[in-house]
Amino acid sequence: MVSDTANTTRMTGAEAIVASLEALGVTDVFGMPGGAILPTYDPLMASTSLRHILVRHEQGAGHAAEGYALATGKVGCAIVTSGPGATNVLTALGDACMDSVPIVVISGQVGASLIGSDAFQEADVVGASMPITKHSFLVTDPAQIPARLAEAFHLAATGRPGPVLVDITKSAQVAEMDFSWPPTLDLPGYRVADKPNMKQCAPQPARSPMPRPPSCTWAAASSAPALLTPSLSSLRSPTPPSSPR
Repeated sequence: MVSDTANTTRMTGAEAIVASLEALGVTDVFGMPGGAILPTYDPLMASTSLRHILVRHEQGAGHAAEGYALATGKVGCAIVTSGPGATNVLTALGDACMDSVPIVVISGQVGASLIGSDAFQEADVVGASMPITKHSFLVTDPAQIPARLAEAFHLAATGRPGPVLVDITKSAQVAEMDFSWPPTLDLPGYRVADKPNMKQCAPQPARSPMPRPPSCTWAAASSAPALLTPSLSSLRSPTPPSSPR
């Protein structure tokens, strides 16, 4: 990395991913390497402030990030590769969405020029994850990496917590860019509610007690034997017929 000015640093997109995570205060990342995310693993392994926890399956990386978020109160982070690696983590994204767990999943993607060409290990993970995330980003320009990651962590942690996916092409990871921090967030229409919805706070009308069914299921334990006696007697097997002579 060569510093051009006091405020920017020349680096690759992969280095910008690691630098952004460090600036966001991330200390632990769960992941599994693969072809489309390998450029990021070189600076990730060289980082002294980021600890990478290797998993055996991408779904495990997502669930581990969930558990980390629940245990620490921080945003969990997972890194996976493209294609099957990214689709494997969809279950964890859906689980985090249902349980309101803040996680950010960074997935590698094929080069920008190969998107839509049925390239090796290409999958539309952004489209597949849209229904089960707060937002899904596709990054093809390395200059957008710091802002998209900062927005992802902001979205995951604010309002109703939830998962965010950042899909970064391999071409964006290997290209160079001028890194600066902090970036300007561009989230039009996203406004975190500063007070609860009054419909949620309004007193609810008292509910009438549930009528008890006409059965002995609600009987006290002391009276249960007496109530069950007729039922047991009615279940006695009849006397078998005598055998014909």
